[in-house]
Amino acid sequence: MPHYWLMKSEPNECSVDDALAAPDRTVPWVGVRNYQARNFMRDQMQPGDGVLFYHSSCVEPGIAGLARVASGTRPDPTQFDPASPYFDAASKPEAPRWLLLDVQAIRKTRLLALPELRAHPALADLQVLRRGNRLSITPVDPAHWQVIEGLLA
Repeated sequence: MPHYWLMKSEPNECSVDDALAAPDRTVPWVGVRNYQARNFMRDQMQPGDGVLFYHSSCVEPGIAGLARVASGTRPDPTQFDPASPYFDAASKPEAPRWLLLDVQAIRKTRLLALPELRAHPALADLQVLRRGNRLSITPVDPAHWQVIEGLLA
């Protein structure tokens, strides 16, 4: 049974349009530097899982597309690159701290912004709507996924 996820990306770094333009519509999800988000990738996310592609840190944050997990995890090479904003001097190639997986864009959707998400009582406990939620990857309940798919249809 597939799981569902909301994955945040800043559109100036990797937008849904960027993912759709990439070879095979697939991008490596680099730069995750939160242990809980990393653990979701490592321990729970599987190829084929559904992804809500969420634009964050922009004028109008919200769900901008649908995607799927396209690979298992592997070490994120940006942790070893001193020129990368995601460099982590404490992470060593023989014991990498940070992982990535590939995400394949399925389609761009209309923007489903936070006010619209908040307006639906069935989504009241969607994790991205909780006060103080800063995780870049959060699980999405199958019931929430169905409601969101209906809003995007």
